[in-house]
Amino acid sequence: MPYPTIDAPYGYKPVNLIGGQVFAGSTREYPIAYNYGTAIYYGDPVTLSSGFTVIATVPINTTNTTIGIFLGCSYTDPVTKQKRFSQYYPGNVTAGDIAAIVCDDPDTVFKMAVVTAAGVQTIGSMSQIVVGQNVAGSTTTGSATTGNSTLGVVGAATNTASAGFRVLSLVQETQVDTPATYVSGTGTTTLTVSGLTVGQVIPIGTDVFQLVAATGQLQFTGSSLTAAATVSSATSQALTVTASTVTVTGSLVLVQSTEILAKLNFGVHRYYVA
Repeated sequence: MPYPTIDAPYGYKPVNLIGGQVFAGSTREYPIAYNYGTAIYYGDPVTLSSGFTVIATVPINTTNTTIGIFLGCSYTDPVTKQKRFSQYYPGNVTAGDIAAIVCDDPDTVFKMAVVTAAGVQTIGSMSQIVVGQNVAGSTTTGSATTGNSTLGVVGAATNTASAGFRVLSLVQETQVDTPATYVSGTGTTTLTVSGLTVGQVIPIGTDVFQLVAATGQLQFTGSSLTAAATVSSATSQALTVTASTVTVTGSLVLVQSTEILAKLNFGVHRYYVA
């Protein structure tokens, strides 16, 4: 198993800048209005309303725009009268100096977890086929226990230009590899395999690789699950997939990509909106 295992989405984490630009982790402070009533969690997208920071409507897109990602805040605690630095903004803070810390560079590359649908936190998979395409973000509310966002990105590609994110790459370090043996289905949309664990869930977007015996290398077959499968048989499990582009025989590896790197699409960041 990879380390760490991604078992839940965690919001949008800035890790780099597009094109290999120098990334110093810089942020900007924006004010939050006195007694603003909505919680904002670490990793949530935010926007501006009347000059103050508010949580952005999700999923973000060219209609629901953002100025960047919330990375905590500071304010004078109305009870202790001491300066407080917080992982998240809990809402209804009666302070006049609330400052949101925001990663607002429109060239930022974000790491994010893949989920199976917009309104859930179930970890899914994104296919290599989706790299370079547009995907939509999810819509769940963050956790007051951790202070972190629970937003991710939905694994399926969308053809709409208004979608929130452009996929740059898959994160290999946290991929989950599951060995299997080819049984039948070369070139078709039903691939039958053996050697899986009964009860195991193989999510939509899981890629099918062939283990090339001569080189010991993995070769992408061009095939990816188009429907999730719960394994019911270790000897003959049918998977619904896109048709393979290479001949599939022998040993296979099913690769679940639980995280991606992505960038805000053009027109989604408010610095790129006229």
